[in-house]
Amino acid sequence: MSKHTEVVLRAEVENLGHAGDVVEVAAGYARNYLLPQRLAYVATAANKRRIEQERKKYEQKLREEQVEAEEIAATMAGLVLEFQMMAGDEDQLYGSVSTADIAERLVERGFVAARGHVRLDNPIKTLGDYEVSIRLHPEVSVPIRVLVTRDQG
Repeated sequence: MSKHTEVVLRAEVENLGHAGDVVEVAAGYARNYLLPQRLAYVATAANKRRIEQERKKYEQKLREEQVEAEEIAATMAGLVLEFQMMAGDEDQLYGSVSTADIAERLVERGFVAARGHVRLDNPIKTLGDYEVSIRLHPEVSVPIRVLVTRDQG
């Protein structure tokens, strides 16, 4: 049995490709994840034709979502989220500010956000001013400021 399988993606798969792309992946990855999750088809001639039809619909939907994401990004531009946190002598937080905390604060502000939209390599563990990227769409990200200050209470 081959160690690699050629598949046609049905949807965007992060770090792999976009809908309609023909990619070669490990056979186990295709068999255990991509195919059961309906993210890809085995790359046959019939499936390539089928995915081309789906791709056209997907691209139209993606264009519409991108326009919507750009409108949301415009309203988010310049946004500052402030977190007041208890901190020690050397500005180390007693806890941290995570992607979930930032997403929750965005929801409180009226934006639709999930922790997967927030691009943060590691939780914030010290006081300071941070720039955090919010990925609203595969082609649209907006930077926001996260200001972590000392809770005086």
